[in-house]
Amino acid sequence: MKLSNVLVLPIAVLLISVNLSAQKTKPKPSPKPSPIIFAVLNDGKMVEPLAYVVGGKLTQPVSGGEDPARLLSFNRTYYKVNTSYRLIFGGANAGTVTVKNSDPKAECSANMAEISTVSTRAKLKGNVMALASNVAATKKGSGVRRLPTADERAQVEDLVRREFTKHKAPSKTLRSHNLTALDVDSDGVAELVGTYWVDSSAASRALLFFIADRGAGGKYSFGFIDFRNIKQEDVMSGDMADVDSGVYHERLLDVFDYDNDGVAEVFTYIQSFEGAGFDAYRREAGKWTKIFEGSNYHCGY
Repeated sequence: MKLSNVLVLPIAVLLISVNLSAQKTKPKPSPKPSPIIFAVLNDGKMVEPLAYVVGGKLTQPVSGGEDPARLLSFNRTYYKVNTSYRLIFGGANAGTVTVKNSDPKAECSANMAEISTVSTRAKLKGNVMALASNVAATKKGSGVRRLPTADERAQVEDLVRREFTKHKAPSKTLRSHNLTALDVDSDGVAELVGTYWVDSSAASRALLFFIADRGAGGKYSFGFIDFRNIKQEDVMSGDMADVDSGVYHERLLDVFDYDNDGVAEVFTYIQSFEGAGFDAYRREAGKWTKIFEGSNYHCGY
């Protein structure tokens, strides 16, 4: 056997061995992150996870009180610096939110991120909030989000007074966090979402959240209502001023057709002392049904 052949054989075996070893140690690709919907809060400066969208359904995301390893994984997946998500306002794309920083070890915001918001039409402040998402959307959305007309407000506030009266709550002086006109199905007819309350007494408040639809005759009716009476002894701080500022009230985030069926769902936010609640509503057979109820723990009060 020639010397050259003797040398070639072990070299070839070595190359094959190295190649097989490389194939065995090749890292597996990271799993694709689930599509997600965020609440855009704090005047457009923070995002908080609202729900994953899995198989066309909303599911609970990682909460702020979960295992540190899960929080670290969530932050690494969704909060890489400069990661951008679509800003949803009026059910349509209205700009972007971009992650600036996050801290999975933060005491009260472990699964939240600080963001910058860029939009030409969404002026986020106080009760004017929004959504952000990476969910693939095939429907454009109406983009309608405005103040109600005088007629719309008059009709709805008449309904609100009747509802408070039904619950034996005084209805002469109404207070509201918002009354917003939207168009969930792009038919040119506005749906109205509102959050109202009255002083039942010095130590109690009557709270009302609703979605109202306009019928063929031009008259509004409630498609969904949630009435609650909050007493001072039920308030964690013991101060009714916290309730008046928004704690325990259900308030509009925005609408978003996350399942691409042509009708946007209504997403809401409920502030509490130790975290936040999130609900979603779908219109079914002319009525609005709650299809999701989630929560996110922040920290102990």
